[in-house]
Amino acid sequence: MQLIPSITIIKGQINRLKQGDFSKPTAYQDSPVDLARKFEEHGVEVVHLVDLDGAREGWPINYHILEAIVGHTNLKVDFTGGINTDGDVSKAFEYGASYLTIGNVAVNNRKLFASWIISYGREKITLSADSLQGKIAVRGWQKKTDIDLFDHIGYFYDRGLKYVKVTDIERDGMMQGPALKLYQAIMQRFPDIQILASGGVRHVDDLKALADIGVFATIFGRAYFEGKIKLADLEAFTAGAV
Repeated sequence: MQLIPSITIIKGQINRLKQGDFSKPTAYQDSPVDLARKFEEHGVEVVHLVDLDGAREGWPINYHILEAIVGHTNLKVDFTGGINTDGDVSKAFEYGASYLTIGNVAVNNRKLFASWIISYGREKITLSADSLQGKIAVRGWQKKTDIDLFDHIGYFYDRGLKYVKVTDIERDGMMQGPALKLYQAIMQRFPDIQILASGGVRHVDDLKALADIGVFATIFGRAYFEGKIKLADLEAFTAGAV
């Protein structure tokens, strides 16, 4: 299982939210590049860069952070936040993103998102399928929908989707443990899907549990920032020592 730390950006700084609540961000002092370097030094190969300004505004804003991380590390960056047009996709790749995780377009323009899976390749485009009580939410989780999570994944699974990031929003930032049963249900229904699990990770034992059920990767943030998962833990996990 791949470990993917999440670096969440608001106004150029690292911030964390609980359940997508923009009114109560928690800011951290590390610069995005310095933090990315720390992760790289301890065996991490991919970081999940979340442009929360872009998610809220509807177009990417923090391209300069993406460019800086790519320019000063050898990390691959999975970029997300505000990607809504062909131009947004092209620009994100031009600034150095290796992968894009996209949610809003998949709700508002299914044909366009499905075309990106084909034109850019299913290895590079990940569906962001974040849900609250089984219903999809987009735009930094500010916009709720009536779209069923399983129906949403299924539509794109039938059109070649390989990777899906799934967050149970009720668990995000709440340190309540990952949604293991949800991920197992998704894998059972869509046996060829590769899940990037996100939300609820508290400690290394949660990482082990996610690895045991067979998710492709785990995206985590708050557990690291609150000291529950340490850099040494990441190194040991990636080396197979835990």
